[in-house]
Amino acid sequence: MKGLLVRAAALYVFNVAVLLLIGLLMRSVSVGWHALWAAVVLTLATLALKPLLLKGFRSAAAKSAGTRSRLGEKLVQYALVFVVELIVWVLTVLLSSVGVSGWFWGYILPPLYLLLAWVIYDQIDDRLEAKTGEVIGSLSSRITRRDAAASAQPSSTPSPETPATRIGRDELDDGLTPEQRRMLDEL
Repeated sequence: MKGLLVRAAALYVFNVAVLLLIGLLMRSVSVGWHALWAAVVLTLATLALKPLLLKGFRSAAAKSAGTRSRLGEKLVQYALVFVVELIVWVLTVLLSSVGVSGWFWGYILPPLYLLLAWVIYDQIDDRLEAKTGEVIGSLSSRITRRDAAASAQPSSTPSPETPATRIGRDELDDGLTPEQRRMLDEL
């Protein structure tokens, strides 16, 4: 669960940066402050919808894979990835306030930029997750050590041992209850 949250947060930050960059580079796409909400839509679509669409399209394309050459198969796979990126981009535009003008410049070119950006993200994703995991592990071990040190501090006056405490300690030692111990002694 922690890994998924780290991945989603990193992807969200990356998507905000990519959307702002697309908005800066392309006059046909206006993003502005809407990048914050559009990145939420884009992140959710990337994590939930993109794998489902790719799986569905690839299974449909696999039925006719034997009739294509190697180059043809690669081209089909690239086309499928582009179609999925196009669907994700159209959903992002429709569900956010990102403004798009022009069919080619507004709907066809940005998915190519997204595809390029996600190739870059894929290269840094594993390293980013590993580093974040190290930081989270370090922090949790520090917190655990601090909590253990606070609970391990002895009290100023030791409490006398009661019969219940002695019985409890005996149970911890061998795992037997007093009745089981008595029955075992009778044998």
